[in-house]
Amino acid sequence: MFAEVIINSNAKALNKTFDYIVPKNLEKKARIGARIFVPFGRSKKLDNGFIINLKETSEYANKEISVIEDEDSLTENNIILAKLMSRKYFCNISDCIKLMLPPGTGGANVNERVKEKKGRFVYLNKTIEQIEDDIEKGILKKENHIKIVKFLEKNSGIYGPDLEILLDISNSILKTLQKNGYIVFKNEQLKRNPFINKNIKPDKEKKLTKAQQFTYDNIENDIINNRHSKNLIFGVTGSGKTEIYLRLIAKVLEQGKSAIVLVPEISLTPQMVDRFLARFGDNIAVLHSRLSIGERFDEWQKIKKNEAKIVIGARSAIFAPVENLGIIIIDEEHDMSYKSDMTPRYNAKDLAKYITAQNNCPLVLGSATPDLDTYYESEKGIIKRFELPDRANNSELPDIEIIDLRTELSNGNRSMISYRLNDLIKENLNNKKQTILFLNRRGYSTFIMCRDCGYVAKCKNCNISLTYHKYENKLRCHYCGFEQDVIKICPDCGSDKVRYFGTGTQKLEEEVHNLFPQVSTIRMDIDTVTKKNSHEEILNKFKNENIDILIGTQMIVKGHHFPNVTLVGVISVDGMLNIDDYRSTERAFQSLVQVAGRAGREKEKGIVIFQSYNIDSYTINYAKNQDYLSFYKTEIDFRKKLKYPPFCDIILIKFQGENLKEIQKISKNIYDFLEKSINNTGIIYKPIPAPIDKIKNKYRWRMIIKTKVSGRLLDCIKYIIDNQNIKNGTSIIVDINPSSMM
Repeated sequence: MFAEVIINSNAKALNKTFDYIVPKNLEKKARIGARIFVPFGRSKKLDNGFIINLKETSEYANKEISVIEDEDSLTENNIILAKLMSRKYFCNISDCIKLMLPPGTGGANVNERVKEKKGRFVYLNKTIEQIEDDIEKGILKKENHIKIVKFLEKNSGIYGPDLEILLDISNSILKTLQKNGYIVFKNEQLKRNPFINKNIKPDKEKKLTKAQQFTYDNIENDIINNRHSKNLIFGVTGSGKTEIYLRLIAKVLEQGKSAIVLVPEISLTPQMVDRFLARFGDNIAVLHSRLSIGERFDEWQKIKKNEAKIVIGARSAIFAPVENLGIIIIDEEHDMSYKSDMTPRYNAKDLAKYITAQNNCPLVLGSATPDLDTYYESEKGIIKRFELPDRANNSELPDIEIIDLRTELSNGNRSMISYRLNDLIKENLNNKKQTILFLNRRGYSTFIMCRDCGYVAKCKNCNISLTYHKYENKLRCHYCGFEQDVIKICPDCGSDKVRYFGTGTQKLEEEVHNLFPQVSTIRMDIDTVTKKNSHEEILNKFKNENIDILIGTQMIVKGHHFPNVTLVGVISVDGMLNIDDYRSTERAFQSLVQVAGRAGREKEKGIVIFQSYNIDSYTINYAKNQDYLSFYKTEIDFRKKLKYPPFCDIILIKFQGENLKEIQKISKNIYDFLEKSINNTGIIYKPIPAPIDKIKNKYRWRMIIKTKVSGRLLDCIKYIIDNQNIKNGTSIIVDINPSSMM
């Protein structure tokens, strides 16, 4: 028997199979998906890889497989998916396989893998009758000893250190009980539990509205009949989409199956986890990047051993090793974080469509502001659409006002906060209500400029202005992390007229304190959530300690439920609209509707303020009226005329490297070749510098193709890239329907 093997390497030259002999003693263990260790090249160490095919003959095999591991092996379906991803996303098969392995086990050396952590657990070593007899006879008479064995009667198998804390005892007492034969210590796997500090009260099913019930009944029918379907739940903010998710998963569990729930932001995961813990107990596993490698490893093993039937996580949770999948739910499906911007550049929604089709089960997409591509597919009947037009608890949608910042300036208000918003914040403070202020830019000032000569402080590695962070008193690059001391004298002309321009969340927080000295605030942006669990801590602090104002960036916009928030202020809409991306208006609309949805989610009606210099923008006005359909019709008409998705695919080919001439030469070669190949099937634009043309000392160019992606085109692009004589550290990245055009 012979095996076709993929070596675990990101080297492009190794993205092909190598034939190995399967020795007789390993033939029973050899299967597609098995992880193996083999001699490769001149290395004395064994390399690891995966069997992707088995066959009876081979012309090339001259080495034997040394080890076949049961641990960390994949299924045949995993290998098929990895091959499909490799072709579509222009990466090595091994890059895709690594996503399907337990966290911390993707390395080349098996000894470097994360291991199950062992701990000392305490068990009773005598029967309850024997213990009672010893107490009666006075053999077991010390109060502490009796307390421990009585506790262990109901809790035998507890982790030793936990027992010591719970009963306030020392390890020496346990050793005495061990010596006298009452208890025994066993080394067992210690599960790193991310829910250890949660104290969640059980939750009961809520009564469904007619629209919720209709949605549930239709998708439940697909679950019962093992039928693949694609469904969009299009519901206003607060319409009860999560309650439908919970009911559908309960039905899936009733059928003996498992569920995957994807959420876009780490900050949303704790809230979703709490809802699921309240309903399903600890029958869930969580997968996201803020867990430690060890915690993620343990959660992965919990899923693999079928100890958790519900998986909740960010996009990578789509690869969780669930058995007997019954449903995939993607919450806030419009969010761009479901598209990876690192190799492999996959879209979790596309993979979910494939995986649910393979498992004959429903896919559920939920959003108050669906991705235009998704809504277009629902219009065409490709996806079933269910609408929830009202909030589930009968609370009203908030009133929204647009404030013209030009008028504020002409009236002498140079503050970031308009007069109207200022008055509403005062009113909220007097009424003991909470406020959210949204500004999608962190830091203190956007850039520093000399007023005499126009010099702007820029990153030495990237062609981008440095952002001023007042609390650290540093200038920082948000692309490469470079930082330097604040400039007081212009390095070009020597002037001391160096001034700060633009605004960020730090500056907004300072201004709020200047206007309202007694106010309590908390800020949530990338600078304040660097520590583990910081997302959850900030959100809980705001909610439980009734802090007056939450100031934040994009991460506060969606999904959160704060019963006491009745006012939301969007400090500047314009920054979201003026971005070099065909989806900037769509993303701005989504953000505005989502952040508005945080206000007035309980009995009291909310109010929302949009501040802008461009009050006639259709995006802002449709968001004000919560009018998704009108926005969709306007935007889809533009997309059709300009030939943008969903009427085509966008292929972005990025060139980057330290040698500008090399980039220009390679990009021209590829353009010339593809221009002839595409002919009349699409539009190809000549390579030009990217909007940010230098990051981390590497020049960046890009080339855009508008066309419908086909297997022939993918093969054509791969062929021309593979046959380029690339040198001097130049790299080529192909991204299909990228999350960012930058």
